[in-house]
Formats: sequence, C-alpha cells, structure tokens
Amino acid sequence: MTEATITPTKTIDECGKICPYPDVDTMTTLKKMKKGEILEVLIDYPLSVERIPRSAEKNGHKVLEVKPLDGPKHRILIEVLGLK
Repeated sequence: MTEATITPTKTIDECGKICPYPDVDTMTTLKKMKKGEILEVLIDYPLSVERIPRSAEKNGHKVLEVKPLDGPKHRILIEVLGLK
C-alpha cells in the first residue's frame, strides 16, 4: 500500500501527552477496532515513536508507516490484525 491509498478508519491525536498515555491509549483503541481497520496515531513524544510500533507488532498488528511530520510530530499507521 502506498501512502495515498491508506485511509485510516480511526485517528487518535496523542500530541502533548507523555508516557504512558500515548502507548496505553493506542493499545486500548486497537483492542476496540476490527481486524483490517487502520488506526492513525499522531504523536510528539519521542519514546512513543519507538514504543507504539513495537507494542503493536508484539500484539500481532501490522505497522504500515511511521512518518515524521513537522518538528517532533510523527504519524503512525497500524493495521489491526492481532487478537482482541
């Protein structure tokens, strides 16, 4: 999939939040989503840029993209595949 073809099912904006909130909010949201849906996570906390993709993959989901935006902001796209 290219970036132009990925349309998120849900977006959560975790900018301004520090650990553990972005990580916990992301995992909680993924558990509520259906297999095949795409979660877009907007974050600006550096540790979460590393932790969220690792946690998502550990839980069986597929990280489609980790993209830097302006300044410290990043966009993470995760496809829901894991067990509930």
